Amino acid sequence: MSQAKIAAFFDLDRTLIDVNSAILYAQFERKHGRISTRQVLTTIFHSLLYHLNIGSMEKAYARAMKHFTGIAEKDLAGWAKDFFEEEVKPRLQPGALPVLQQHKNAGHILVMLTSSSCYQADYACQAWGLDHWIANRFPTENGLFLGTYHKPLVYGDGKVHHAKAWAADAGVDLQRSYFYTDSYSDLPMLKEVGYPMVVNPDPKLRAHALKYKWELLDWRQPKTVMPRMEEANA
Repeated sequence: MSQAKIAAFFDLDRTLIDVNSAILYAQFERKHGRISTRQVLTTIFHSLLYHLNIGSMEKAYARAMKHFTGIAEKDLAGWAKDFFEEEVKPRLQPGALPVLQQHKNAGHILVMLTSSSCYQADYACQAWGLDHWIANRFPTENGLFLGTYHKPLVYGDGKVHHAKAWAADAGVDLQRSYFYTDSYSDLPMLKEVGYPMVVNPDPKLRAHALKYKWELLDWRQPKTVMPRMEEANA
């Protein structure tokens, strides 16, 4: 009997929820007068590049974080909580909750693995019953943001870097674990787990999943095809 643990990793944007939360957040910040219309349009542009798997996510993130230089972390955490409750929490895809519960029933560790902020990831875990999160974190000094992010970015190969480090500490066997995502940018992490799970994918990921016969799931409806699942104590 294997003593290694099993984890189920979940992407956030366009996987657990049906939209890119960065666009929602930019619109939320504009509504409250904290950014300009031009900044909203820039966010939408970079989110489109992300969805099409082109452009540099690192450059986009670095540009976005400069805006928060000198802002108190407690203020941003409060804004992020309001944003999550108003805009993100209601967007959980209907088919996601049964799968989360199925993994919980199987004794798996539920992990949010997202390019979003640590604040959104933490609120999502609390709301939907996940156990841990791996997300982007931002250095501060005297409680104020320095306008940068901890590297490597939790994106692409960076997701693999952070997930491997977490799995080693947690005693998790990635080859017995699952990862759910919609994005081709997550291909490196999909290749690291034993059970790559593709949810309402972008065209490039769909083509790859069909070629390699990976499981394709549609979470837009509450009645979803449930994935085959390994018990944690098997």
